[in-house]
Amino acid sequence: MNILLLGSGGREHALAWKIAQSSLLSKLFITPGNAGTATIGTNLSISVNDFDGIKKAVLEYAIDVVIVGPEDPLVHGIVDFFESDALLNKIPVIGPNLIAAQMEGSKDFSKQFMMRHDIPTARYKSVTSNTLSEGIAFLKALKAPYVLKADGLASGKGVLIINSLDEAIEELKQMLEGKFGAAGNTVVIEEFLAGIECSVFIITDGEHYKLLPEAKDYKRIGEGDKGLNTGGMGAVSPVSFADKVFMQKVIDRIIEPTMAGLKSENIVYKGFLFFGLIKVENEPYVIEYNARMGDPETEVVMLRLQSDLLELIQGVINGNLNEKEIIIDPRHAVTVMLVSGGYPEAYEKGKVITGFDKISGSYVFHAGTTFANDKVVTNGGRVMAISSYGTSKDEACRQSLANAEQITFEGNYFRRDIGFDL
Repeated sequence: MNILLLGSGGREHALAWKIAQSSLLSKLFITPGNAGTATIGTNLSISVNDFDGIKKAVLEYAIDVVIVGPEDPLVHGIVDFFESDALLNKIPVIGPNLIAAQMEGSKDFSKQFMMRHDIPTARYKSVTSNTLSEGIAFLKALKAPYVLKADGLASGKGVLIINSLDEAIEELKQMLEGKFGAAGNTVVIEEFLAGIECSVFIITDGEHYKLLPEAKDYKRIGEGDKGLNTGGMGAVSPVSFADKVFMQKVIDRIIEPTMAGLKSENIVYKGFLFFGLIKVENEPYVIEYNARMGDPETEVVMLRLQSDLLELIQGVINGNLNEKEIIIDPRHAVTVMLVSGGYPEAYEKGKVITGFDKISGSYVFHAGTTFANDKVVTNGGRVMAISSYGTSKDEACRQSLANAEQITFEGNYFRRDIGFDL
C-alpha cells in the first residue's frame, strides 16, 4: 500500500515509524512532515488543511490510504471532501467524518452526547454572549476552582482552570468577546473534578473496536505539574492505576456506551478515538473526547503496540477489525519532550540541534524540526520526544532522560519528573 500520512508532529513521526515496519507498506509519504519523518518516508510540502493540494498528491503518487494525524483536517471535513469527490471517493481516509469529528471539534456537542448516553462526566453549562448572566449564575453555584473551555479548537490553549470566582467571571467575558476567536463563541463551564488523569485509545471500524495501550501525559511546563499548560511535556505507558478493575469500568461505562451512542445516532465513526479520562475516587469520568491519537502519548503507545498497524488499518477499511489481533509489549515506555526556550509562550525557531550521534537505547521522535542548510533545526515549541523502553517506569524514564541530555540546542528544556505521580 502507498500511504499518505497527514501531520508534522511527534505523533506523526511515531506513526510513520510504526507504519514503516509493516510488510504491507509500499511507499510512505508524509505531509508536511518534519526532519524525522524525512528519514523514513518522503515529505511533501503541503499543509494538512490544503485539501486541493492533498488531492493532487494523492492522485500523483497513487495513494491507497490516507491516515490523518492531527484534528484540524478532520474537524474541517477532509473525510467528507474525499467522499464527495469522484476521483477520491474510493480512497479510504482513516479518521472520522465532519459530524463524528465534532466529538472533539465542539465541547458542547460532546457534552450533550455524554449526557444523552449517561456517560460519566462533570456537570456543565454551555454559555454564549446571549446567556452570559446564566453562565455567571452557574459559576456562582460551583466551588473553586472553575473550569472554562472554549467550545471549538483553540490549539490546546482554550481550557482555563481558575481559583478566583471574580477572575473566572472576567475570563468568561473575555472568551465570549473573542479571546480565542470563533472557538470561544460558546464557552463550556464545567464543575472541577479532582483526581488523576489518563488517556485511553481505541481504533474502530465503526462497528467493532480494539483497545490500544493506555497512557498518561504531563501538560504543565514545570516539574511537579506547575506552571503553564503546554501541548504535553512527556508521557508514560502503562498507567499503574489503570488496572483491570478500572479498565473494565472504562469499557463498561464509557467505551461501550460511546460506541452504542454513535450507532444509535447514525454517526459513522472510523479511525482513532481518544478518551481523556480522570479517576475520581476509583471511578472513571470523561474529561474530553479527541478524534485522533494523542501527542505525546502516541510516542509511547506505538512503542508498546506490537501488532502491524497497517493490518489494523486494513481492518478499519474492510469493516473486519474484530478479526485482527492486538498484541501489547509488556514493557514500560516513557517519553520526555524537549522544548524550545520560552515555550509555551514566545520562543525562537531555527536553533541548530546536535547530539543525534550520541543517542543509544532510545527512539527520537521529531516534532518541531526542519532542515536549514543541511542541518536539523528547531521549528516549533515542542521539538522532539525521546522515548525508551524499560522493565519498569523508572528504568524507562532514566533511559529517556539520559538520552535527552545528549541532545543540545540553544534554550532547550525538558522535565525530569515524567511519571512522578504514579
